[in-house]
Amino acid sequence: MRIAVIGTGFGGLAATIELKRRGHDDIVVFEKASDVGGVWRENTYPGAACDVPSSLYSYSFEPNLSWPHKFSRQPAILDYIHKVVDKYDVRRHVRFDTEVTDARWDDGTKTWQLDLSTGETETVDLFVPAVGQLSRPAFPSIPGADTFRGEAFHSARWNHDLSLVGKRVAVIGTGASAIQFVPEVRKDAAHVLVFQRSAPYIVPRKDFERTDAANPFLQLANRAKIWVQAEWLTTSFHVKPAGAVMRAWSKNHMKKQTAAKPGLFEKVWPDYPFGCKRILFADDYLPALAQPDVDLITDDITEITATGVATADGRHHEVDVIIWGTGFKATEFLAPMTISGTQGRDLHTHWKDGAHAYHGMTVPGFPNLLIMYGPNTNTGGGSIIYFLETQARYLGRYADHIVEAGHPLEVRAEVEEAYDAKVQDRLAGSVWSKCTSWYREKNGRITTNWPSISIHYRRSASYDRTDYTPA
Repeated sequence: MRIAVIGTGFGGLAATIELKRRGHDDIVVFEKASDVGGVWRENTYPGAACDVPSSLYSYSFEPNLSWPHKFSRQPAILDYIHKVVDKYDVRRHVRFDTEVTDARWDDGTKTWQLDLSTGETETVDLFVPAVGQLSRPAFPSIPGADTFRGEAFHSARWNHDLSLVGKRVAVIGTGASAIQFVPEVRKDAAHVLVFQRSAPYIVPRKDFERTDAANPFLQLANRAKIWVQAEWLTTSFHVKPAGAVMRAWSKNHMKKQTAAKPGLFEKVWPDYPFGCKRILFADDYLPALAQPDVDLITDDITEITATGVATADGRHHEVDVIIWGTGFKATEFLAPMTISGTQGRDLHTHWKDGAHAYHGMTVPGFPNLLIMYGPNTNTGGGSIIYFLETQARYLGRYADHIVEAGHPLEVRAEVEEAYDAKVQDRLAGSVWSKCTSWYREKNGRITTNWPSISIHYRRSASYDRTDYTPA
């Protein structure tokens, strides 16, 4: 069986390694860039690091005994990915600088036809997109954004050739990336203006240099401890007493860190339930905002001009550089590829009201298609790698089933519909339904997050052959 995997981030690698472990070797991995790494190749902004402790943000089958910090920086994570790629002989399967632009199921040959950016067409039996939810930068629609005469770039496309020394820098957005790079930008810039649309909850990071390196027993125990803590954090999003404890913890931390600048706490304290948006871990972001050379601006942006940013209070803020810390198009699954299933049905039309898939992986009418990190498989508080390993195991059983059955398989429509209804019913009463965030579609449907703790997802995503029918 010929298998195509798209992407060499943690999802694509987990899928490829599991398939190889099960004896599937006719695998081609398409990577649009010239190196492996996914988001950890792309996000090179100053201060880029994981906000999940490294012991948990790594494969269970490949523990790293040399993490330099509790929360590892981007170079260390990318180095880990390179080592995994080489150890598990993945590199020989990868076609770099090659993007899949269109994927079509051929009803006659019962294969997937993949159009490539090179002009070629590839034929495969099993199609595994692993492009992730956080790979395409998002930009808000602000009038005049294209008129700015200074330098402007997204944090995921950092301009390392530009010196920020002595510059007035506008940072638009206060999400997970911004809270990491704002303290670093401040070290060089003459003045930093941080434009905040909504305040995030921030809890202590408590990072440190690792002292348990090269001790697999301590690392295993630490991984287990962090996993329990992550499950507790996710539980706090669903159980009010636990949420109250976490909210109080966050409030105490944020009050202490903003005490140096009167009035700052009132600006940064969120006005929505704890967990409704992504919880952020930081010990240096709020102290950076408290410095005299940093201003936090909470008035709405009305326009970008040739020389700066205009806000709703009538002020114009002149700046030399704009850095967009505005996140990613998380709900636009598998874009910009076009994907057509049986009888030419278009996947994005099928998902016009919001993406959905069985266990986030398989879709009725799209045989031999399995998505890694698909709809409703994001975690609000744990490690996505735990979810990806669960999906890779499911993929392995799915691939074996296809081979043993001797024909393509697609999930039964009634099975997927019942599953989706159950997931959406649980999400409707969750904390994520209480505010606007990147977890939700414009129509309010939550398409990114799993509605419970990660162990429940692993138990749910147990492969059952009766869920599938011949295509």
